[in-house]
Amino acid sequence: MGSTAILLMGPTASGKSAAALAIATHLPVEVVSVDSAQVYRGLDVGTAKPGPDERRAVPHHLVDILDPTEAYSAARFRADAVRLAGEIAARGRVPLLVGGTMLYFKALRDGLSELPAADPGVRAEIDAEARARGWPALHAELARVDPTTAARLEPGDAQRIQRALEVFRVTGAPLSRQLGDRTREPPFALHPIALLPSDRGVLHRRIAERFDAMLAAGLVEELAELRARYVLHPGLPAMRCVGYRQAWQYLEGEYGRAELRDRGIFATRQLAKRQLTWLRAWAGLQAFDCLDPHVARRVLAAVQWAVEA
Repeated sequence: MGSTAILLMGPTASGKSAAALAIATHLPVEVVSVDSAQVYRGLDVGTAKPGPDERRAVPHHLVDILDPTEAYSAARFRADAVRLAGEIAARGRVPLLVGGTMLYFKALRDGLSELPAADPGVRAEIDAEARARGWPALHAELARVDPTTAARLEPGDAQRIQRALEVFRVTGAPLSRQLGDRTREPPFALHPIALLPSDRGVLHRRIAERFDAMLAAGLVEELAELRARYVLHPGLPAMRCVGYRQAWQYLEGEYGRAELRDRGIFATRQLAKRQLTWLRAWAGLQAFDCLDPHVARRVLAAVQWAVEA
């Protein structure tokens, strides 16, 4: 297989970034962000994006590569990650893929079906229908043309409902029928490591503290500035990110500051729950307790072993 890429995964607030920086102080790594929100310029506070000092200390890739008006996909991530890992290895360094977007990690490991590229016209059409009829109505439409896909989606899962309807309208075939033909495995070995909480309650407290810190650091003000700088709407992938979605609704006057905090923390907890569900199903995962005060040292030892093996 040739070179090895380290996958450092875990739920939000599990300390992935800190562990990555600890690894970088001892090993010649370059970080590839596996975060569907950190790709966007200007989404800094609500994504816990690495700051200038961290990015000077160790190279970070796939951070700040798009405006928030643009879209990114698992297929594009996979292509970018494979290319970057090869370039990093060619420089004699180790690719360290760090983040919590589990769909991207899965796409890298398993490949992706050969689905059509995004069609802006069809997406705009679906968004207009959603504004007029609501996403539950579009979910019901999806259930008629692709019941298998609809059965695994919640009626409010706008992004995935939109994609499934888009695929059907572009190709005339349901998404569920097109998920068999996958691209080949990546041209390097993957060593998966996860930071998992031994106490879910402690992770929930960390999540609340982190969201409070984001509010104090200006999450709402950051979004207000982005809305002034770009032509944004709540259907954009960047604006669907946890934290920004709730801040958008707050700026629209849908609720007050206290409810913004409650909704933001709840949504982040739900995100962590989904991330943990993905990770529990990942075979061959080397897991560490993210609440262990010595976790960074233990992860470093595991990475050293994987690189030298």
